[in-house]
Amino acid sequence: MNAQIITLTLVSALVLGLTGCASTAPVEEAAVTVHAGGSETDGGALPAAARIDDVDLPGIANLDADLRAAVRDAAAEAREDGVVFTVNSGWRSASYQQGLLDDAVSTYGSRTEAARWVATPESSPHVTGDAVDIGPVDASSWLSQHGADFGLCQIYGNEIWH
Repeated sequence: MNAQIITLTLVSALVLGLTGCASTAPVEEAAVTVHAGGSETDGGALPAAARIDDVDLPGIANLDADLRAAVRDAAAEAREDGVVFTVNSGWRSASYQQGLLDDAVSTYGSRTEAARWVATPESSPHVTGDAVDIGPVDASSWLSQHGADFGLCQIYGNEIWH
């Protein structure tokens, strides 16, 4: 894939889902490779500092409408507290998700290890528009305190929010 590659520490990004909130497994810290910007925006890649209101970007426009609205409402309230949300990842095409998985196999050396960190296109909530990654760290802290008020909660134990 021809894409700009950024390595992120999962602790620095939030991954949100609009679900009933429940406790999850402990959070592990891990580095993953994420594509950003460039010509892959049609597949869901987002430029740096994308906002939930950037609905001209497929990665945001193709999110579930209720999830997008919940994140928009949370972002507006967070702004009142001086916290700005950025969208690191949202909807992804199946081919883009497969590329992330293929990159993870290369990084981690096996499909089994890669599967600990990157979902298949068939199982990724990003492909269905049901997950969004929010950053930076102050946004994750704010959402830890207030996300449930908007129906946003962590759904994966190996990431701060999903």
